[in-house]
Amino acid sequence: MDVTLHPAEPFRIAISASFTAEPLEPFLLFWGRRLNTPFEAVFAPYNQILQTLLDPGSVFASNRHGVNVILLRAVDLAAQPEGGEPRRSVLASHARELAAAVRASLPRFSVPLLFLLCPSPGDEECGEAESILQEALGGVAGLHFFHPSAILSQYPVAQVHDPRAAEIARIPYTEEMFAALATVVARRAHTLSAPPYKVIAVDLDNTLWRGICGEDGPAGVVLDPPRRFLHEFLLRQREAGMLLVIASKNNFSDVQETFLAHPEFPLRLEHFAAWRIDWNPKPVNLASLAAELNVGLDSFIFLDDNPMECAEVASSAPEVLSITLPANLEELPAFLAHVWAFDHPNVTEEDRRRAEMIARSLEFSRAAQSAASLDDFIASLNLRVDVQPLDPERLPRAAQLTQRTNQFNTTTIRRTEAEIAALAATPGVRIFTAEVSDRFGEYGLTGLAIVFTRLNELYVDSFLLSCRVLGRGVEHRILARLAELALDEGIYTVTVPFTPTAKNAPARAFLDSIPFGVRHEDNGGYVYRFPATELQTLRWTPSAAAPPETPRASAAAPQARAFTGYAEIAASLRTPAQVLQAARQEAAGRHAPARAALFHSATEEKLARIWSELLQKPVTGPEANFFDLGGHSLLAVLLLMRVREEFGIELSVDEVYSGSLTLGSLAAVIEARQLGAADPDEYQALLAEIENLSDEEVRALLERELGQEE
Repeated sequence: MDVTLHPAEPFRIAISASFTAEPLEPFLLFWGRRLNTPFEAVFAPYNQILQTLLDPGSVFASNRHGVNVILLRAVDLAAQPEGGEPRRSVLASHARELAAAVRASLPRFSVPLLFLLCPSPGDEECGEAESILQEALGGVAGLHFFHPSAILSQYPVAQVHDPRAAEIARIPYTEEMFAALATVVARRAHTLSAPPYKVIAVDLDNTLWRGICGEDGPAGVVLDPPRRFLHEFLLRQREAGMLLVIASKNNFSDVQETFLAHPEFPLRLEHFAAWRIDWNPKPVNLASLAAELNVGLDSFIFLDDNPMECAEVASSAPEVLSITLPANLEELPAFLAHVWAFDHPNVTEEDRRRAEMIARSLEFSRAAQSAASLDDFIASLNLRVDVQPLDPERLPRAAQLTQRTNQFNTTTIRRTEAEIAALAATPGVRIFTAEVSDRFGEYGLTGLAIVFTRLNELYVDSFLLSCRVLGRGVEHRILARLAELALDEGIYTVTVPFTPTAKNAPARAFLDSIPFGVRHEDNGGYVYRFPATELQTLRWTPSAAAPPETPRASAAAPQARAFTGYAEIAASLRTPAQVLQAARQEAAGRHAPARAALFHSATEEKLARIWSELLQKPVTGPEANFFDLGGHSLLAVLLLMRVREEFGIELSVDEVYSGSLTLGSLAAVIEARQLGAADPDEYQALLAEIENLSDEEVRALLERELGQEE
């Protein structure tokens, strides 16, 4: 049985909506290009959310790499009842039915589900249904729920609804609102698929406080409102599992006195897991911090007010995400709120305790290095490794481990909650977790193994362990426990595949260290086979192991992240209006219309730009036919919306939905409306009459018109 995923598949965004949602697509594709992760958008049939959830052949069920998305207006849950039953009750009943279908369907999907409860147009009867959906679906593993208030709070839109487009084609929102919805989807899809950051390194002077403590004195620095917000923001990030460290050019005594002199600081020195406060270059200190924390530099976000310092880090340590704070610090809250690298879709109990557990890990490392005898030190640890089948409540943490763990990870297969849940429901697949503690404290759920039986062997599809519990023999106990399970079932071989990466040398070193294993090369990696009878006795012998030091991050060059332009998004793409404008500008640049000289008027030029953006191809001249260029009914409605926005003219569907519609004829209709002529033929006749007049006749006509106005 092959349960390995294939990440080479395109990132698919499968959408089922209660309204016409295709206007999302150009914005999703825009974000895919910006994120260097091309998206593929596919749409379920119109207003068939329940069918999409339940159908084993739907776009949701077939999605193997990406996200599934439900877009629902609560008002669409039911039409106006005819039998006298209150509509509020009908909406609430249908909301319960839909919520039950969502929860029942989740285990069948291989990708996360995003449920966007979209704004309804001022319908007071929808409140109960919206509350039912939020209560039933909020916090469900593998599901990400967005309430309308949260969407519009993060991405406010000047005009949400478009009643005219809703009436014509069930397109209920303005383009700006569709840009907001697409951005919510793209942001969460990216956060779920990108490797997470783990450490925030922050400067001090003029970053964490205003002033320079070495010049103004510890008491002379000031915590102004923007920097207080930064303190509070960093504390929230720490509570979500990020480690905080300091990288500052300063004297440590000055920094220490500054914190002591300012008890009003929300951040205290003890909130930082480590620091480098000296006069070394910041790239050097960041590398030193990475080694101490045993993580890669590509796990770091560096915040500084100084563009030159950030440029030096970006040049000398390009793995670090270097972010310069905005020059106008009044923008800081909005800026930080839109740095996607700070997003945390799931916060587990281990996240909330990460700083505490890292502190214990560092204490362990220091104690081990100072111990007279490593054997005696390990013997005194009182190490406990509890290997148990995966508890469904620990699903978020299990998925998080596959996303975060790099060094001790035999295959580095990244899996979402939905994927692990689907595996857990697959016959023959078993998932085990390991919780670790010793005399220094509890480290939580830090190990994971996914196994299944094939060809009379226990095949360990994935085996991974958090780096903070390495150097204790935890990995030995887990593998020995798996061997015991195999023997209980009459299986005498344990097979562990290994896929080498730039960082997982510690996992390979462990497998190589087992004396009775057999290793074979296999498709660029290795397969290790161990006799279960011997493997069950596996124990770590410190004196025979490497020096008593926590394994350090691999020096090999890490793989480049697909995207690091988070600061640009936070600076210039944090509002739906900005996204809409940027998407239009990009479309205009990619599909520029013909030269302006080919058009007869400014109206034709503007229309050519709109057509090229909607049709995604250049427009050659006034004779271009909208439908010959690929236009269809949906694009015709979007064209109506754009004409209304650009020219302030409300056209009917009949005026654009014609096989003979050319750019020149539509421009004539618009110009006729602008001049108040009801008929384009009448407008053309008027133009012809004016063209036949002499200059003297034109002047006389204008004088008469002006005389009448007076």
